Amino acid sequence: MAKNISERQTKILEFIRKFIDDHGFPPSVRDIQEGLTPRVSSTSVVDYNLKALEERGQIRRGKGISRAIELVENGNGHRSNPAVFRIPVAPTPIAAGSPIPVLQDVLASTEDMLDVSQMLLGRYAAHPESLYALRVKGRSMIEDLINDGDVVIVLAQETAEVGQTVVAWLRNEQEATLKRFYLEPDGRVRLQPANETMNPIFTEADNLEIKGRVVGVLRHVD
Repeated sequence: MAKNISERQTKILEFIRKFIDDHGFPPSVRDIQEGLTPRVSSTSVVDYNLKALEERGQIRRGKGISRAIELVENGNGHRSNPAVFRIPVAPTPIAAGSPIPVLQDVLASTEDMLDVSQMLLGRYAAHPESLYALRVKGRSMIEDLINDGDVVIVLAQETAEVGQTVVAWLRNEQEATLKRFYLEPDGRVRLQPANETMNPIFTEADNLEIKGRVVGVLRHVD
C-alpha cells in the first residue's frame, strides 16, 4: 500500500491503473463509483478520495475535465509520462467558401500534426485515428468559448445528435460552417451560432453534409 493512503484509496488507484490499461484512457468519477467492489455509495465519496490522492501526489487531475486523471507514479516509483497523440491538422481554416475535408483528405493533404495529450482527449483517446483538427476563422461560436484562431478537435463522423457542435458543409451554397445542430418540426435543419448577434442558418436536410463533431477546443490566447 502506498504511504499514507487508505485501503479504499489504494483500491481506487488499482482501479484507475486497470481501467487505463483496458481502455486507453482514464475513468470518470462515475466509472470509479460503479466499478469498485464493494460499490461506493456516491460520486462525492469518490471525489473526496481522489482529492486525497492528489494531495498525496499519487495522481494529477485536470480542472473541469471529467476524465482528466493522470497517475503520477508507475510501478517502479517513477513519474509516469502522459500519453500524447498526433492529430492531423487540416491545411486551411474553417471558413465560408472553403470545402471541409473528410479525415482521409486531411491525412492525404497535410504534414501539419498537432500533439494532444490523453488528458485533453479523455475518452476519445481510445480512437485517435478518428480525430483531426481544424483552425477556426470567425466569431460565430464565441459564446461556446470557440473563438477566431482557436483549434477544434473533430471526431470524424457523418451524423450528429441534436445540440452537438458540428463541422458542416452546405452543398448548394458551397459554404463551410461550424455550428450547433438542431432539427426543426418542418424537417429542416437549423445550424445555430453561439453568438447573439448572428442569425441561425436554416437548410434542407439533403443540403447538409456533416463532416464531424467537435470534441475538444484548444484556445488561442494573444
